[in-house]
Amino acid sequence: MTSHYNKDINGWIILDKPQGISSNQALRKIQYLLQAKKAGHIGTLDPFATGVLPLAFGEATKLIPYLESSEKTYEFTLKFGQATTTDDTEGEIIKTSPKIPLKSEIEQIIPQFIGEITQIPPKYSAIHINGERAYNLARNGKDFTVPARLISIKSLKLLEYKKETTSANFRVTCSKGTYIRTLGKDIAEKLNTCGHLTALRRTQSGFFNLSDTILLDNLKNMLYKTSGASPILPVETFLCDITVIALTADETLKLKSGQPIDSTNFKTVDKVAAACYNNKLIALVKHQENFLMPIRVFNL
Repeated sequence: MTSHYNKDINGWIILDKPQGISSNQALRKIQYLLQAKKAGHIGTLDPFATGVLPLAFGEATKLIPYLESSEKTYEFTLKFGQATTTDDTEGEIIKTSPKIPLKSEIEQIIPQFIGEITQIPPKYSAIHINGERAYNLARNGKDFTVPARLISIKSLKLLEYKKETTSANFRVTCSKGTYIRTLGKDIAEKLNTCGHLTALRRTQSGFFNLSDTILLDNLKNMLYKTSGASPILPVETFLCDITVIALTADETLKLKSGQPIDSTNFKTVDKVAAACYNNKLIALVKHQENFLMPIRVFNL
């Protein structure tokens, strides 16, 4: 019996992930639609969250380790006066407070969250604790501690203060591993109250943003049509964020067979670079002594 996943699909789909499904569920739905052999995604979004989710297929999956540490931007709504078990609307209310901060108070504490800060991820998260997912331990009522981690907040801005709904909208740009639910809870606690997120949307992941995305329903319509634009972006789409070098035919053959090439003509390459021939990605390379060494070779 032949596998359903039998097609060599290479490239990217930048999904606008809908609410209510996990990142992995979204990926598997699309992998099934494409019948793609190999697939992966960059950055996990909770089922509660929506927005930019880059999906890699085939040879594009080789790029995930080089892109997943990129900065992310989110917009979120924080409701003051109620804390929940999950720090969002999916949990049960466990605490209330009559204190609703003023707009001026919010603006005053924002600088305290910019730069390198310590954050304790939520218990309802995918972090591993002694080999178990934290959310499984939390659901089973187990007592455990999540270790603090150092994260980086590049910018945090108050977009709108809504007194009538006791909430505020924010935009944050942050490092990989930042939990926005925890950031919201910590902001509320700094303001001597409590709070939880009522909306969370990723607007940017690295150089991919909402303008690059496609809705799941629109994607299905495109795939079922026999003609029309392909939703799959080329593997080379990521090259706007990395040094690109042009190869000769001989250099291409060497890299494709895993051999290093002379770096004399590429002295400016000081980190990972993309080596291309006729605008096609051949390999990711790094400088080592007088050579460029292939660290990932692509079969496109």
